Amino acid sequence: MDPNRILTGPYTLKPLKQLNTSKCSKEEILDYFENAYSLNESLFTILSCEEAFYKCPDRLRLPLIFYYGHTAVVYLNKLTLAGLLQERVNFEFETMFETGVDEMNWDDTENYRMGGSYKWPSVNEVAEFRGEVRKLIRQVILDTPLELPVTQESPWWAVFMGLDHERTHIETSAVLIRQLPIDMVRNIEGWKLAPRTHEDGVNNKIAMVTVDASEVTLGKPVDYPTYGWDCEYPQVNKSVPAFEASAFLITNKQFFHFVNTRGYHRREWWTKEGWEWKTFREAKHPVFWVCTKGCKSNCGADLADYTHCKPKDSTNDDNSNGHSTNGVSHGDDAFERKHGRKYRYRTMCGEIAMPWDWPVIVNYHEAKAFCNWKKDDFRLPTEAEQWAMRDDEVPSDEMHNVNSAYDSSTPVNMYPPSQKGFYDVIGNAWEWVEDNFNGYPGFKSSYLYDDYAGSSMDGRHNIIVGGSWISRSGSMAHFSRYAFRRHFYQFAGFRLCRSVNFSEDPPVVLVPQINAKQDFTISLRNTDKHIQQSKNQQFLEERPEALQKRLQEEYGSMNEGNFYSRLHDICLDIVQAHNNSFNRVLDVGCACGRLAFELAKDFKEVVGLDFCEQYICASEQLKKKGHLSYHLLNEEDLDQPPPAKQARTNGEEMAEDAIIPSGVDVNRVTFKQMTWLPNELADYDLVIQHGLERVQNKKAWLVRLWEVITPGGVAVVVCRDGWTEKDLMPILESRLKLVDSKQLEYNNNNNVEYKANITVWCHK
Repeated sequence: MDPNRILTGPYTLKPLKQLNTSKCSKEEILDYFENAYSLNESLFTILSCEEAFYKCPDRLRLPLIFYYGHTAVVYLNKLTLAGLLQERVNFEFETMFETGVDEMNWDDTENYRMGGSYKWPSVNEVAEFRGEVRKLIRQVILDTPLELPVTQESPWWAVFMGLDHERTHIETSAVLIRQLPIDMVRNIEGWKLAPRTHEDGVNNKIAMVTVDASEVTLGKPVDYPTYGWDCEYPQVNKSVPAFEASAFLITNKQFFHFVNTRGYHRREWWTKEGWEWKTFREAKHPVFWVCTKGCKSNCGADLADYTHCKPKDSTNDDNSNGHSTNGVSHGDDAFERKHGRKYRYRTMCGEIAMPWDWPVIVNYHEAKAFCNWKKDDFRLPTEAEQWAMRDDEVPSDEMHNVNSAYDSSTPVNMYPPSQKGFYDVIGNAWEWVEDNFNGYPGFKSSYLYDDYAGSSMDGRHNIIVGGSWISRSGSMAHFSRYAFRRHFYQFAGFRLCRSVNFSEDPPVVLVPQINAKQDFTISLRNTDKHIQQSKNQQFLEERPEALQKRLQEEYGSMNEGNFYSRLHDICLDIVQAHNNSFNRVLDVGCACGRLAFELAKDFKEVVGLDFCEQYICASEQLKKKGHLSYHLLNEEDLDQPPPAKQARTNGEEMAEDAIIPSGVDVNRVTFKQMTWLPNELADYDLVIQHGLERVQNKKAWLVRLWEVITPGGVAVVVCRDGWTEKDLMPILESRLKLVDSKQLEYNNNNNVEYKANITVWCHK
């Protein structure tokens, strides 16, 4: 049952239902924690050998050992932020397993932690660590007073976040395990596949159902009594013009005809991005289909040359690892006889005969290519249209393939349809929709996980909705909306859709990519009407004019009255007042590096950190060359938020050089782009946080300061938007004490006088 000795509790494949945050007891929370923890570990018993833990089933994902350890670390991190934990368990592991890989493009270089040179701990060491964490979280649940209802402001929200994150990663890990070489997985006790067909099967002709124009409410009520991620809130009303969509998710059989007519070889069906992905990936069919032609797998590192599609071994026609589905195909025998042996199907634990009536699992690019191949103005549904297909009430688990009712997809006609005639609008397989991922109006990130959703609101991510067979529950699947890059694989399929009246655009959300040519993949009469700026305000700083403005502010005046010169002097005074020997400095919100360079005059090691990629790139260029050209903005634009009204670039005379301060040893300075303060940032003598006016969640950038500074260190918090110690005290006072506060008067290039509030903090 446990060949690699990874279980720290009982083996189970039976998930509990989602907790009610308004009336759950400690005993129920503890049971749910134990169940989720054991479910995740039990999934990893599918791995047949320890070697499999160190493989990369996906070329842009870390080895599986990371995902085995990761969820335990998230409990520790979130409970620490919420003040429910006071001490770390194993800070080395809590740093190593904190952050995964979120590649920007399908052709990104593999992360250094994917190769054989990176030293991961043994499976036994990680299992022992998970066991320690399990005991600790149990104790926190038992010892912490429970006040109901548990809301987003409650410290207990961190516990529920850890629980939901654990359940989410069961699905993440399942997708990866399913891509491992087949000899690295095994059949496990209690694993139950669905039948390949149901009743008379699914007609190959795609049945369409019409939905009249309607008003739809998307999103989750703030007081709904289950845990939710920040991007699910708040509710929003949308008008949905009449449309028609396929009653069923597109099946493997229906997608086969696209594959069989050389759909993967014909450029005209694919978007520009999709064709580039397909060409790079050398994809010839969906990722979980298996043929005999040696197709390139999606695996990485030392599995990069592995293929699932091996020539047929006539001596062994069954690679199912003892698995079979609970039924045989009896839908279209003629089709089965003609095409049934062309492809087999990869499940979690082995291979089976192709389940033609199960939903096809594809990424967005493949789904979109199928729509284009079908012509007749077919597209994917929008998020609002997918909600319009559902029933009004929150669904029950029993009516949908969710929460591991089966350990696989089911035939698309197996569960009853919604009242409007649509099958699997909840469960079985996630659905790709046309919308770019963005927050609803009124979106607010959680300080516990500030970059959970916001980092994906960049126009490069689309949404999947509705949940899959392994998703947590019907209610969870009802509200869930996840952001994935369009090349990403999840247990996601799709259905066809098109407008009834082509004079009315569908209710789609499009988010422009920063500094990239727009290539929206849906045809609209009025595209501009559907474009929304990212709800993550931090992306606005990636615009070209924002960089010009920032360079002008930081380097346009090198006099002593400049903000950065004045702040540097104040930091020196603070250090001298503490009579400490400070060597390591962290500049949080460093932007284009002016303060970091100033600090390098006096400190041996300075790290400049910012969330903005182009600011960090500019800092690196300044470090390398000593100067960087920029264009002046009109004076009236200096006080305007980006985009600036006008950049004066008509002649070389308007160009200026940003020059680093004299007397700086640039080798003392390192720049890093990070969207939060991770565990790797620790043991700094002096931390200056001076970018709070630019972030979307101030608390998220403050709550870890106590852990970043040394026991004798100092944190300096600079607020330029009116925040004072009264605003900071509720966030910082549990771990730090206020030792000084003052005002900093400075002027910028327009000679206008400004004031900033400075507070100084140290450990209690």
